[in-house]
Amino acid sequence: MAPAQLVYHKDEKVLCFHHEILYEAKILDIRHTDPEDKKSPLEYAVHYKGWKSTRWDDWVPQDRLRKFTDENRELATTLRREAESAFRQRNAKPASSKRRGGSDRSSARGSEERQMSVPARGTKRGRENEIEKEDSFYSRPSVRIVMPDNLKSLLVDDWENVTKNQQVVALPAKASVNQILDDYFNEEKPKRATSADLDVLEEVITGIREYFDKSLDKILLYRFEREQYRSLRSKWENGSGNFADKGPLDIYGAEHLTRLFATMPELLAQTNMDLQSTNRLREELSKLTIWLSKSSDKYFATKYMTASNEYIEKTRGVPNPNPGTATSRLL
Repeated sequence: MAPAQLVYHKDEKVLCFHHEILYEAKILDIRHTDPEDKKSPLEYAVHYKGWKSTRWDDWVPQDRLRKFTDENRELATTLRREAESAFRQRNAKPASSKRRGGSDRSSARGSEERQMSVPARGTKRGRENEIEKEDSFYSRPSVRIVMPDNLKSLLVDDWENVTKNQQVVALPAKASVNQILDDYFNEEKPKRATSADLDVLEEVITGIREYFDKSLDKILLYRFEREQYRSLRSKWENGSGNFADKGPLDIYGAEHLTRLFATMPELLAQTNMDLQSTNRLREELSKLTIWLSKSSDKYFATKYMTASNEYIEKTRGVPNPNPGTATSRLL
């Protein structure tokens, strides 16, 4: 085993996670977790800026530290703002609201196609089982992903364009989900100080691709977009023209990827991640959304396509006298 890599140094100014928030801190000392083993992981004594009492000084593992960069400082500010907002919302809610299903979606997707579940009935044990399941669900770590204001605004506009104005995103997108994730990875890769940090980045990007591929047609699409999806799917499955060797990740873009980020808290609540993994994933996804927010002009569509009468009728289940023409004459 190679000796532990020294990434941070004594007296260095850093950012350090304490629960879900990044605080400015200073490294006071460094040691191996096992003093007898120079290959054991390093841990760092930190003092949090503004915390006068030394009783809060702490020995922390390396994975709780972040370099004091402008990017990480912005993340720290955003995480603090999100945490304060969540705290205010929790205190403002009446007690009876704590057990309501669903989540506060900034995308305004609401419950257009949400499937309703019926609790077990008939026996006391059945009701107790439902309560136990619900308690288990709400006790899991929350993954509150940072959603910058301009992405929230774009999501609301996206919802209105599709559901109200009966328009769809022009596809293939000007920048596919694959391209967006590749661009982010290539920009972020040089900033990773250790191979472990790079491994985390690769895992997160791979996970986002898998989530998008599996959830696009089941969760992310509005009803009005499904006819467009069916047409595109037949093309990439048949390898037609420019669609050969393509798939959802090559066809759809920033609009649908951002819908995934808005839905992620609900999806991740179904997993059994521990608190440390949850916090790291939240950090990684939040950094990605902040980056996408800054690059929104590059990746988001500037206009939507207006559907033809034939397409609209087909989405409503009205028989089309000329099958196969509605989607091809979308404009």
